[in-house]
Amino acid sequence: MSSQPRIAIDAMGGDEGVRVMMAGAALARRRHEGLRFTLFGDETRIKAALDRHPNLRAASDVVHSDSVVDGSDKPSVAIRKKSSSMAMAIAAVKAGQAGAAVSAGNTGALMAMAKLALRTMPGVDRPALAAMLPTLGDNDAIMLDLGANTECDARNLVQFAVMGAAYARIALDLDRPRVRLLNIGTEELKGTDEIRDAAAVLRAANDLSFQFDGFTEGDKIARGDTDVIVCDGFSGNVALKTAEGTARFVTDVLRKAFTSSIRSKIGFLISKPAMYMLKHHLDPNNHNGAVFLGLNGVVVKSHGGADEKGVANAVHVAARLLEEDITRRIAADMAGVEGLGSVASKLEQPVK
Repeated sequence: MSSQPRIAIDAMGGDEGVRVMMAGAALARRRHEGLRFTLFGDETRIKAALDRHPNLRAASDVVHSDSVVDGSDKPSVAIRKKSSSMAMAIAAVKAGQAGAAVSAGNTGALMAMAKLALRTMPGVDRPALAAMLPTLGDNDAIMLDLGANTECDARNLVQFAVMGAAYARIALDLDRPRVRLLNIGTEELKGTDEIRDAAAVLRAANDLSFQFDGFTEGDKIARGDTDVIVCDGFSGNVALKTAEGTARFVTDVLRKAFTSSIRSKIGFLISKPAMYMLKHHLDPNNHNGAVFLGLNGVVVKSHGGADEKGVANAVHVAARLLEEDITRRIAADMAGVEGLGSVASKLEQPVK
């Protein structure tokens, strides 16, 4: 990879748009001095925002875009907006003008555009959306798929396991990540045929670049005893939204409890350091940056409501994946387990 990777930024995405995207990119560049950017969007607004970030301005090219993908746009509508900032950022990756694209825009549109433009890698049937979740362990956990594929067969799940492990080795700096399939129980007979067949294939494999530990349940996602959690996109999205909602519920209950009386307010002052630690650990901005794995290029989705710290983290994720050449790693791992997918497909065929 080049010593100065270039990242294409959809400057118009997200709830706050240009201001937060530029502030986040500028913050990320302090962490990765060699980064260069191509910024797509309203040229006038981008250049005005860059006046507050001279370090970013010196490392960026601005490309004007006439249109924006709205949050309400259906994927079928969005993909026809060829001159949108989102489409142009992805096109830059396809053309080799940038190594990665980062957007905080419409997730469905970004997924559709990326898959259409970049296509899936050899050996990968479907791309998967992966993100990092906070845990009680020494590192975050990576979970995939989080919504790109509502239905998956055993072959897909096996491929997700391989891709998720490759991502974990980079993002979590692990030599041999621990991988589990999300299930309704940990016993071998629990779950759908697809989950059990995928588990059988992974257990029988000899030369995996990760440690397959069987199944995990929804209440153990944040325990920290696994590094990669694999599931279909429907289950993953439900689990993710449930976790986000639970985190907000806990913080709201604590806020209400600590403001309910004078005594509780005094208690808050005493426990303020611990509360700050809790807030920091659960802050989604510290875990921002979901990745579309399995494509011929790097595409990172930042949360639409992310602040500049969250955007910086998404850009950091993109930079790390470029520096460590994630596409090459996944391709090598998929080639090493090429026979697993066909075994999974045979297991799913009905007995005649």
